[in-house]
Amino acid sequence: MVVNNNQSRREVLKTIGAASAVGATGLAGCLGDGEEVVTIGATSTGSSTQAAAQALARAANQHSETVRVDPQETGGWTANLYEFEGGDIPAMGVDNNSLAKAMAGEGPFEDEPVDTLPMQGFIFTSLEMYWMAIEGSGIESTQDIEDGGYTIYPIQPGFGTRLLTQEVIERAGLWEQNDINNLDTGDIAGAVEEGRIDAMVVYGANGVDLTGWAQEVDARAEGELYAIPIHDTFEEAIDNTPGALKTEFEPYGWLNQEAVTSRTDTVTSWALAGQWAFGPDISADATYELCRLAVEHDDTIRESDPTTLDHTPESMTDAVIEDLEIHPGVADFFEEHGVWDDSWIRGEV
Repeated sequence: MVVNNNQSRREVLKTIGAASAVGATGLAGCLGDGEEVVTIGATSTGSSTQAAAQALARAANQHSETVRVDPQETGGWTANLYEFEGGDIPAMGVDNNSLAKAMAGEGPFEDEPVDTLPMQGFIFTSLEMYWMAIEGSGIESTQDIEDGGYTIYPIQPGFGTRLLTQEVIERAGLWEQNDINNLDTGDIAGAVEEGRIDAMVVYGANGVDLTGWAQEVDARAEGELYAIPIHDTFEEAIDNTPGALKTEFEPYGWLNQEAVTSRTDTVTSWALAGQWAFGPDISADATYELCRLAVEHDDTIRESDPTTLDHTPESMTDAVIEDLEIHPGVADFFEEHGVWDDSWIRGEV
């Protein structure tokens, strides 16, 4: 679906253990005493979405009498839209690029469209993707990758970060002439450690820290990774890719890579916003309560996930797509706090 390497949609959409967990708790149900369980498709172990969902679950456990959050492991942001349509998850983390492409029937959704989309919730992260190369690869910039013959890791298939990254790389003309590694994020640290990768795309969250799987790469790579600059063609590709926000910053979060800035002091990133999205099986009361937790108990959330955004009612609207419905509980929260825009669409449950 996301890649053109003869992968079926179901191969990309492997939801590890979701069936048994859903059978135990229900997709969207009650625990008793009026508590509603919100099962969230939270992508893979070690991902920024999984960390954010676990943090939200902690805040609900400690500070809510009405809602509990049950994060489920899934195949990624883009994969979550197929899981939602199939009735496997009632809520999810998803990126705006995947949502926009699903709405327009473009990208992976051109051949395999989804007819049912979730309603929008609120932004929970901005992921900043950029290039790293491995010592001994001979790669000094993306210009070298353009020459071809390298093994590159453009993030796990099914991730929204992969969907956007692949589009940027293809626009820059760096895809076909290189060998694309499609390992899960949980396996990539071993591949780097064993010297099976020449260059890879990694990402951090909100300028704070690397995502969990990239931290594992850092821990196991033993000083072999360094950031590389991009050349003009790649920069133009970022500029011309809808949904890609170009940013420049010093690479952060690397603890074991002494040569991380040996080729460049700064990296150029194509950033991607992620938001929580909810289906009609989730009540308006539950999504309103999740909004309240995000604002009033961000300290608890940050204790669990230090990369979390500093939520205010205003900042929670940063990822709103005008043509897609907003869950009514989220809409109520936005209206109550004076940040609702009348051009937005209120959904129904």
